[in-house]
Amino acid sequence: MSGRTYLGMPAFPEAAAPATRNTRLRGNLRHATGTIRAKRAKAVAELSDWDALRAAGAAIKDRTLRHLDRYLEQLEESVTAAGGTVHWAADAAEANRIVAGLVKATGEREVVKVKSMATQEIGLNEALEAEGIRAYETDLAELIVQLGRDLPSHILVPAIHRNRGEIRDIFREEMARWGRPAPEGLSDDPAELAEAARLHLREKFLRAKVGISGANFMVAETGTLVVVESEGNGRMCLTLPETLISVVGIEKVVPTWRDLEVFLQTLPRSSTAERMNPYTSMWTGTTDSRTADSPRVFHLVLLDNGRTDALADTVGRQALRCIRCSACLNVCPVYERAGGHAYGSAYPGPIGAILTPQLRGTASELDASLPYASSLCGACYEVCPVAIDIPQVLVHLRERVAEGGEVTVRGQRTTIRPARGHAAERAAMRAARWAFDHPRALQAGQRLAARTRRLHPRRLPGPGSAWTATRDLPAVPAESFRDWWRRTREPEGVPGRNRQGQGKVRKAREERDER
Repeated sequence: MSGRTYLGMPAFPEAAAPATRNTRLRGNLRHATGTIRAKRAKAVAELSDWDALRAAGAAIKDRTLRHLDRYLEQLEESVTAAGGTVHWAADAAEANRIVAGLVKATGEREVVKVKSMATQEIGLNEALEAEGIRAYETDLAELIVQLGRDLPSHILVPAIHRNRGEIRDIFREEMARWGRPAPEGLSDDPAELAEAARLHLREKFLRAKVGISGANFMVAETGTLVVVESEGNGRMCLTLPETLISVVGIEKVVPTWRDLEVFLQTLPRSSTAERMNPYTSMWTGTTDSRTADSPRVFHLVLLDNGRTDALADTVGRQALRCIRCSACLNVCPVYERAGGHAYGSAYPGPIGAILTPQLRGTASELDASLPYASSLCGACYEVCPVAIDIPQVLVHLRERVAEGGEVTVRGQRTTIRPARGHAAERAAMRAARWAFDHPRALQAGQRLAARTRRLHPRRLPGPGSAWTATRDLPAVPAESFRDWWRRTREPEGVPGRNRQGQGKVRKAREERDER
């Protein structure tokens, strides 16, 4: 029952090439992201203080990250005092071992899951399957991905690359293998598809004794965890099982309830374009009552998995502000054309291009290519509700990839070799620096380029072919800017009207100086 994995994926350009030629995929993405983008813009425009909320969210996150150790210790004390148990996981392997051990201790072999980016990041479903435990995704989009043996391609809408006809076929062919089959004659009507998923999942909710979730936020002062969603399936997982295990990245902590207020305004508008999420579930610890809508056993697994390494980077750490709204994906021209699978990570799009290389390092060809999966247009920064300057971090990571050197990855110092092809880039940059330091040589080169422009190819040979494979070389002008300026602006040999114009400029300057 295992699905696909991201292991062994090639660099982003190679992985994205098939997607850019898939007209159905591009149509699905264009329609979906365009719809979400327009709704989000309308929802955000309703708030006159949106910019202030955005700045407040960034400030809260930055303050929390500066004192992350203190707030995590406070969170652990609060969760423990409320009856929960806190576990610390340094990496994905440790987190998977902890969760598998906790499930086995209950004697159960099935779990229901709330949609969670953290569990996708660590490959929890596959790890549980290896231990003989079946995990059922209950979010509608995640269910589609699981039944289709697929991979998520979007943070908010994991099955955004599928259309209604494809979803109908997946339900018809696969639901029976996982539980209740799809109704006879199921069509691609959204209401029928939703009802089929509801019937399929209901029996799992009522049978499950163990639930697994992530969390959107954790409040340090009370030990409260928060999950926001639109379907209600998450709440079923959070309230019906006897045991709840939550796997949450350490950056999801906020100090106080007052801080949480800011994000409960910005997250729904940026993600689902709603004023507030239809379901906002909050829980603190456990309950002893068998009639209460709350698990009697609660475990919190705090996940590092490269986050403290990212925290040490004063430029890159702003990626840890992310509240997983997916607004940056919906405005990104690269994501819209390439889709999410090409990023080779649970985190696609612009945020994935800066977060994944920091969590996993840049040793692999794929991870080293992600900072280049952007046109640097800046649209992602404009819509980010916590003001992450994604273009700045992309350039910063590109420098790291190009220069190589020592970095810390998962707590270990390692040497990153410059990525293949960057030796030629560095040589070109050194040549450019020398030319700019020698004006006469630069001028001679510009004139030579202008005189031979008719002979210039439209594609570069050798290492430069990667750059011109998808773009034409810019046309060389007939003369350089310096020559144009000398011909049109300097008094010598310039038409009289230009000399007259220069005289007017000098006269104006003299009058200004006298005043």
